[in-house]
Order: sequence, then structure tokens, then C-alpha cells
Amino acid sequence: MFTVNHLQRPDLLHAVSFSLQAGECLCISGESGSGKTLLLRALADLDPNQGEVLLNDRSREQYLADEWRARVTLVASDSQWWSDTLADHFQRVDYSLLAEFGFARSIMDRDVRQLSGGERQRLAIARAICIEPDVLLLDEPTANLDEKNTRRVEDILLHIAKDHVLGLVWVSHSQAQIRRVADKVCWMESGRLRAVNNA
Repeated sequence: MFTVNHLQRPDLLHAVSFSLQAGECLCISGESGSGKTLLLRALADLDPNQGEVLLNDRSREQYLADEWRARVTLVASDSQWWSDTLADHFQRVDYSLLAEFGFARSIMDRDVRQLSGGERQRLAIARAICIEPDVLLLDEPTANLDEKNTRRVEDILLHIAKDHVLGLVWVSHSQAQIRRVADKVCWMESGRLRAVNNA
């Protein structure tokens, strides 16, 4: 469903290749500065890069930029908010999904500045899911969450991946989390993706 061949950026990423099937979760681990975030940004085509990336047998060059980023959506480790009101950040709101994340409908009327870091992170994940992408790129999505909400987010993401046939590329430093969520695991080192292994 999602195929990456020799993705690279000079001196930053080195011929990264892997494939992801619908419903699968690929976890990427590695030391800070190893290139994990750079890889996710390249996959989302947010930074200049070279190589072949295919989604459902179509090259990303066949997609408009906005269409590609809606199909291959990045959830950054530090969620971005550009307006005061939360509702302004959602093109479509799935209130049943928000309830799964622990939020009432009234959350949409809140000022983003009144939300905690953990609330903003959960809402950023919900916002990305509401776009209905084919691939979700997750950069330490639970780093700012307590154990209860970490498990909640893991369960939601895995359920949606299997149910809606969504692929997950999940960067995590937590080996315990990787054991819980991964179908495949790989290690990033100095811009190189080491062998992809089944979890």
C-alpha cells in the first residue's frame, strides 16, 4: 500500500527503503538526532528529498501537494496551532472519535491556549484522523501523555488502523510501547534505516 525506495537527503537521509501494508504499524526507534523526524518530514514531502514514494501504486508526483499531505499525514511531536479557537483547526469533526479520546463536544469552543500540552497532543492526533489519511506518520505521539492516555491513544490508533485499513509509521523511544503496537520494527542510525524486522 505504501512503498518507499531509496529516499534520501544529502548528508541527512541515506537510501531509506521499506514497505507498509494496509493495517500495519511500522515502529522506528533510534537515538536523538538519528534522522527519525527528518524521515517523517520527507515522507510527508514537507522538506526537499529524492527517491520514490508510492501510495496505492501511484507515485507521489501524481498527487497535488495538498492531496499528498492529506493522504500521508504527519502528526508532529510538537503539535501546531495557528488560531485561538480549537474548532478553526478541524475541517471535519468526528464527535464520537473525540469522545474516545476523552473529550466532550464542548471542547470545540475552547481556546487552544487553555489546553494542556497533553490535551493538545491528543487533539492533534484526532485532527489528523479526521482528515481520513491512508498513512499516518506519528512522531512520538504519546511523549507528553500519562500512562492512562498513552494506552488510550495506542488502542484508538491500532483499532482505526485495522478497521479503516490505515497504515501507521510510528516513531517511539519506548521499547515497551513498540512491543505493544508494532507489526514491524526498525532502527534509525545516522540517517540510515536498519533492517526491518517483524515484531
